[in-house]
Amino acid sequence: MSQTIEKVKCLIIGSGPAGYTAAIYASRANMSPVLYQGTQPGGQLTTTNDVENFPGYPEGITGPEMMMQLQAQAQRFGTDIRNGWITKVDFSGDIHKVWVNDETEIHCDTVIISTGASAKYLGLESEQKYLKLGGGVSACAVCDGFFYRNQEVVIVGAGDSACEEAHYLSKLCKKVTMLVRRDEFRASKIMAERVKNTENIEILFNTETDEVLGDGQVVTGVRVFNNQTNQKHDIPATGFFVAIGHKPNTDIFKDYLELDQTGYIINKPGSTKTNVEGVFVSGDAADHVYRQAITAAGTGCMAALDAERYLAAKYANFEVNTATNY
Repeated sequence: MSQTIEKVKCLIIGSGPAGYTAAIYASRANMSPVLYQGTQPGGQLTTTNDVENFPGYPEGITGPEMMMQLQAQAQRFGTDIRNGWITKVDFSGDIHKVWVNDETEIHCDTVIISTGASAKYLGLESEQKYLKLGGGVSACAVCDGFFYRNQEVVIVGAGDSACEEAHYLSKLCKKVTMLVRRDEFRASKIMAERVKNTENIEILFNTETDEVLGDGQVVTGVRVFNNQTNQKHDIPATGFFVAIGHKPNTDIFKDYLELDQTGYIINKPGSTKTNVEGVFVSGDAADHVYRQAITAAGTGCMAALDAERYLAAKYANFEVNTATNY
């Protein structure tokens, strides 16, 4: 462990739209934010080839390019952006302690958590290949469904989110084939009935994915098998959507912050405040409903404003101390 302890007013954990937006607002408020980018600088959006639903980009923009622009904007106002990730925290006292890469100890007046959530995938080699190529594998129908307008797609999942995404795709695509591993949905009855009653959704029960097929660049189909008979067949498709859930990247906070049963951080209604004073959450680490770049950015703004107000109240009578400490 490093013997030198760094003190900061505002530490932002994670990048992406939430973290970078929080950094922009925090730096403009003279909070001297320090941002650690985490294991995936720029967040999940760096794996998205085309972003066409974020306001201000009429021609669209690639995910990596958008994150580079947000990072540059945050740096323009003085955000200290660093490589590395937070491996341990201690929120038990007035000073919030975090450790970077198990080495550097930092004491923070405020912490903004923007660690996001990671989509769950099947783990097939072919799935990961076309996911990395940006050639037809996606975990977000709202984000990417537009690119498959009037085409045939396959979606995997059996819960409410899968049904919602399948129904959304049905409005854009010529045909949606839904793969359900068991002989029934896990979704609520109303959601299951909705997809069952949608004409261009075909539901295959007791069916799993064997391989995502493609030409080396883009998806051309999906090979599936019936887990009762082991019979295989190919389904022509240009898109393969995975809707089996997300895992919030919040494990290191579980000893101090209130989490729901899935692991999402619980924020106080109408704010980004957590159960620990001075610790705030933004983006997909708390949002299991919308999970969009624009909503993440909005909560990043909120978190910075909440942190600014917290600091103003905390140090209202301690200007001398804050001046010497920072």
